[in-house]
Amino acid sequence: MKVQSQSVISGNVKDENNKNLNGATLIIQKDSLSGILAYAISDKNGNFSLQVNSPADSLFLKTSYMGYATKRQVIKNQDQQVEVILNSSSEELKQVIVEANMLEQRGDTLSFSVAAFKGKEDRVIADVLKKIPGIEILPSGQIRYKGEPIQKYYIEGLDLLEGRYNLANENLNANAVSKVEILENHQPIKVLDSLEFSERASLNIKLKKEVTLTGTAEIGSGLSPFLWQVKLTPMIFTKERQALITYQSNNTGRDVSREIRDFSFNLFSSEFSLDNSEILSLSELTEPSFDTERWLDNNAHLASVNFLERLDNDLDLKANISYLNDNQLQQGSNTTRFFTPTDTVDLLEVTSNRFYTNSLQPKFTLERNTDKRFLKNQLEMRAYWDSSRGVISRTDDRIEQDLNSPFRAIRNNFQLLSPVGKQLIEFRSVIGYSDSRQELEVKPGQFEDLVNEGNTYANSRQQVNETQFFADNSAGFTKGLGNFSLSPKLGIQFSNTNLESALDGGLNADNDQFRNDLQYFSNSLYLENSIRYKSDDESWNLRLGTDLSYRDLKAEMSYERDNQELQKLVFEPQLFVRKKLSAFWETTLFAGLNYDFGNVQRLYRGFILTNYRRLQNYDSPISENQRQNYRLGLNYRNPLKQFFVNGSYSYIHNKSNLLYSSFITENGASLNQALETDNYSRTHSYDLGLSQYFTSLHTTLKLNGNYRLTDREQLLNEALSEIQNKSYSAGLSLDSEITEWLSVNYDGTLAFFDTYINDQKVQHIRTGSHFLKLFFFPADNQYLNISGELYDNSVNQNTENYFMNLNYTYNFEESGIDLSLSWNNILNTDSFSNVYSSEFSYVESTYRLRPSQVLLSLKFSL
Repeated sequence: MKVQSQSVISGNVKDENNKNLNGATLIIQKDSLSGILAYAISDKNGNFSLQVNSPADSLFLKTSYMGYATKRQVIKNQDQQVEVILNSSSEELKQVIVEANMLEQRGDTLSFSVAAFKGKEDRVIADVLKKIPGIEILPSGQIRYKGEPIQKYYIEGLDLLEGRYNLANENLNANAVSKVEILENHQPIKVLDSLEFSERASLNIKLKKEVTLTGTAEIGSGLSPFLWQVKLTPMIFTKERQALITYQSNNTGRDVSREIRDFSFNLFSSEFSLDNSEILSLSELTEPSFDTERWLDNNAHLASVNFLERLDNDLDLKANISYLNDNQLQQGSNTTRFFTPTDTVDLLEVTSNRFYTNSLQPKFTLERNTDKRFLKNQLEMRAYWDSSRGVISRTDDRIEQDLNSPFRAIRNNFQLLSPVGKQLIEFRSVIGYSDSRQELEVKPGQFEDLVNEGNTYANSRQQVNETQFFADNSAGFTKGLGNFSLSPKLGIQFSNTNLESALDGGLNADNDQFRNDLQYFSNSLYLENSIRYKSDDESWNLRLGTDLSYRDLKAEMSYERDNQELQKLVFEPQLFVRKKLSAFWETTLFAGLNYDFGNVQRLYRGFILTNYRRLQNYDSPISENQRQNYRLGLNYRNPLKQFFVNGSYSYIHNKSNLLYSSFITENGASLNQALETDNYSRTHSYDLGLSQYFTSLHTTLKLNGNYRLTDREQLLNEALSEIQNKSYSAGLSLDSEITEWLSVNYDGTLAFFDTYINDQKVQHIRTGSHFLKLFFFPADNQYLNISGELYDNSVNQNTENYFMNLNYTYNFEESGIDLSLSWNNILNTDSFSNVYSSEFSYVESTYRLRPSQVLLSLKFSL
């Protein structure tokens, strides 16, 4: 383990005439090709100061200033005063000087000034993050940096929210934040910092005050119909205590469940999910991809309490508890066209669904994360009391659906890393239990030929009960050997899943082909080993995984003759390489092989009515999927120019022993089964992302593009077909402060989808979306927002949807209260048509939207 040396290098920058130079850029590197260790701008007196953490004996100092020749020199890694003299040059400097208060870099940490990016219209920190180059916020709220999800979201270095960072992003007042830090290659476990490198980034929110008491409150009302909107979110942040509490309620279409989505990055506990498997479902409409306030007909209540207390000995106690109650109405229609090798089948469904959601999600965490030891125990629970009702009208009949799907789950995740001698000993344990009880009733009864000897009958009632017990325990160690580290781990994994189902209602319902009583055991003894290498100059990082496991799988059916068993020794290697080509360029390579074996939901032999027009079973052996995954990435990051580019190519080759068969009937119903035969699928993906902040124009520009090609085999109406899907997409985002009284925001995407069956194109779809927002500032405490939206798609003809919205906000400067008047959907657009495709079908979904509405609200900071 190498000792990091901290040096303070300060001094003065002058020209040949002994004149102090204000705004000179100084960069410290290990050498001329390695990454930036520290970065500073000289002040008005030419003075500068840099703090460097590096084990190197010498450092590379580069000084640049507009109109002067760049000076490069090697200095010792020690506290010292350096006088830099620059000579004037007629050559134009090749680098753009960044204002000192906008962006700073120190090692792998980029610090963005919130004040530099914040516009007059921005209220919460999410508004500012969207403008920072290199950062992307998806519609779900997930944050990505250079195209990859962040792994941690800290507030003053503490992980209060444990993955549910939308609560802070959507409620933390931007005026309370001084900086947003991007922690590149961040290792969240401190004791592993010098032993295991990380290729993922984290985000840290730096507040202006050591003790911050802030938050937001909002109350609003409008029509028509009668509308309400309430939000109260107090929060406090200190070095020893953090808390964020919120209560929200509305019927305006704001999706409050978005704020408690969990984006935790934990591979160890990913094999046991706390989410309901939802084997049964209603036939639903495709939700529009734009703002939920245009289409979501809701009646929602959310309460969330998040608390962190730092106890003695750096021990953190955290509690995150959320409760959600929502009642949603969904109305519209689906026109579905199924493609078979010989024909097409069309289906029209007019749908009205009502969804009732009740969920409780508590999480309790005890954590110690120091340079000497890591301890974390997390107890997490989920409870859902969900139900839904639906009516579907078709050309010649009416179908009623009633679904109840209560669910409960609990999981405990324990991890300990502690030094013993010259190595770190690690213990991990995951234990979980889940219980799902689902019941779907459909009137009239479906699939008469199979279930009721060809005669109509009153109703189909499908019941499915699924329980699972899961345990995964392992022990290992990590040892550093020079530039290498070795991490072997031995573990045992056990899973027992029970699935029971029964389809009642028809004459043949008592037949065993409509019932299941299945026990599925999945046991694994595994030896995982990871070898890591990091070069002295940190330009090379390699990780080689050589995982070996023995899998013992057994499915016990109702009849012993139907039992299935599989024992297999599995080798799953992985290789990750990262090479820093220069201070700004780096490339990554990943190659991996992994196996996935069937779960209980792909093993049942009795038919299950999963929705009113899908009846499926899997009279087949345990599935085996072999997946080869390759990815090559190239990244460019220039913090001086605030320019970020990330590109990648990935290839996935999948081999499966089961081929899934779909038989489409004349009324659009499908019978899905699995046949034992080897088959393959291949996916090629190309992705490109670019973002640039133009300082002089106060403009952030982001571009992205994607091309994806997938081909696979599929049995359609007993004919083996080669299905190929191609998709192309491009997007542009522009955020610009044109003048002091006008700002513009634009987001646009364009996508194309092509479907081929046996090399014959059967469908071409084009979709596009365009968002334009104009912010007018007649005074510092007022703004007018005029926004327009255009959505278009084409299948056989063009379909376009237009929206226009208006918002006026007046800020009472002394009290900080915002008074807002919003008029949404001015054009009173009442429906939205969207198109999407699958391997052998396309669906045109028409969704009923919210009517034109006016809302008056008060918002203020706490």
